[in-house]
Amino acid sequence: MGFSMQPYGIQSMLKEGHKHLSGLDEAVLKNIDACKQLSTITRTSLGPNGMNKMVINHLDKLFVTNDAATIVNELEVQHPAAKILVLAGKAQQEEIGDGANLTISFAGEILQGAEELIRMGLHPSEIISGYTKAINETVKILEELVEEGSENMDVRNKEQVIYRMKASVASKQFGLEDILCSLIADACIQVCPKNPANFNVDNVRVAKLLGGSLHNSTIVRGMVLKTDAVGSIKKMEKAKVAVFAGGVDTSATETKGTVLIHNAEQLENYAKTEEAKVEALIKAVADSGAKVIVSGAAVGEMALHFCERYKLMVLKISSKFELRRFCRTTGAVAMLKLCSPNPDDLGYVDSVSVEEIGGARVTIVRNEEGGNSVSTVVLRGSTDSILDDLERAVDDGVNTYKAMCRDSRIVPGAAATEIELARRLKEFSFKETGLDQYAIAKFAESFEMIPKTLAENAGLNAMEIISSLYAEHASGNTKVGIDLEEGVCKDVSATVVWDLYVTKFFALKYAADAACTVLRVDQIIMSKPAGGPRRDQPAGMDED
Repeated sequence: MGFSMQPYGIQSMLKEGHKHLSGLDEAVLKNIDACKQLSTITRTSLGPNGMNKMVINHLDKLFVTNDAATIVNELEVQHPAAKILVLAGKAQQEEIGDGANLTISFAGEILQGAEELIRMGLHPSEIISGYTKAINETVKILEELVEEGSENMDVRNKEQVIYRMKASVASKQFGLEDILCSLIADACIQVCPKNPANFNVDNVRVAKLLGGSLHNSTIVRGMVLKTDAVGSIKKMEKAKVAVFAGGVDTSATETKGTVLIHNAEQLENYAKTEEAKVEALIKAVADSGAKVIVSGAAVGEMALHFCERYKLMVLKISSKFELRRFCRTTGAVAMLKLCSPNPDDLGYVDSVSVEEIGGARVTIVRNEEGGNSVSTVVLRGSTDSILDDLERAVDDGVNTYKAMCRDSRIVPGAAATEIELARRLKEFSFKETGLDQYAIAKFAESFEMIPKTLAENAGLNAMEIISSLYAEHASGNTKVGIDLEEGVCKDVSATVVWDLYVTKFFALKYAADAACTVLRVDQIIMSKPAGGPRRDQPAGMDED
């Protein structure tokens, strides 16, 4: 045995095989570098002209999208610091449903500013205190930039809704925002409850059907089920509905039972009693006035035969989430086993019909009257990935609607707000004394990333645009932003690009928080990963 070195220092304290990184160079700058890498990925897909990313996840599923939340969800980010940024993006996605890209890109940008400051010799804690002052000042300035009179809005007025929603949908599907916005606005207004603050995003469903083009998309008040009706009856008008969660079938007994049969007659009678039993049950349902039976599980052959005889339409919905939504749409109560339903438990639909759309048979459940609580946007498109991307745009629109139900204040979009924030924070940094002022100035500079990226993604000259934006804002035109179509600077009230105040507020706040969290780390200690076979994550559940 050769001479073995005794571990010393921190090595002797921790188990072998661990990694320990400390100090500015190893820990802080490496963390910042990982976050910058992540934000360079998302940055190029910021704004309406953002490029799409092709992400293939570990299950070989292909995503073609420019929606940052989907991109970072599907990239399995391993680095702990970059994960913090991913979490900030997810928080934004859950809070507002839009602006995840702004959060991640902006956090990456202010961390890059922090890196330059560290190389200049500032200590991370000074940078953090400067950034904290900067974000507090930003929030104050943001309040001043809110458009006057925008806090009062009628959430049932389609024009006002589209006015606020357009920018967030355009950033996902540029050029199609007018068609999409009017679809989304209609769907949202239909299901908006009496108190708009209780708006539930889940009530606007999306059904994706291949074929056709976006212009063939429609809205259904009610639900679209992607299955065919089970029996031969395909259409019912103004019918009562009975919902059975446990399936429509003869049930075996709970306990094991043995039946002794001595002769053929007894066998015949045994089979007959079963038939009679099923018939009695189905007849009871038919007598209660129900015309449509919805089953949550299998539908037995014999039961189906009697349903046909009593002219009942049978639908099968296997997903329990869908079943729950169906009950919400129709106002039915799901019963556990097949029995005669109470009149109170029955729901009502205006029409249930099986229609063929683009080669796929779908069941459309319409419920026009009454405060129906589900509406469905039927999207048409040529490929699956296009449909998925359209669905994300609709999701963003619906989430924006929810956000505007809570707070309808708007700020100028198209980078007008960001340039104004940059300009005002720069002035604020000159008033500060001490080392904080450098951090605040860097924070202010980071806002330039947004107009710069928007211009670069649209193929314009970024430097020219930023300088002309600054010039306009310095002369007091605080609402001047970039008009990407013409490549010039224009007043946003002419191009109608408004962003919600809450989206900006949370995006910047989460970004600053994430950046400060990353800067506060000065040591990384990683244990040796546990051995044993790799456990893959459990298979993905239903989207809901």
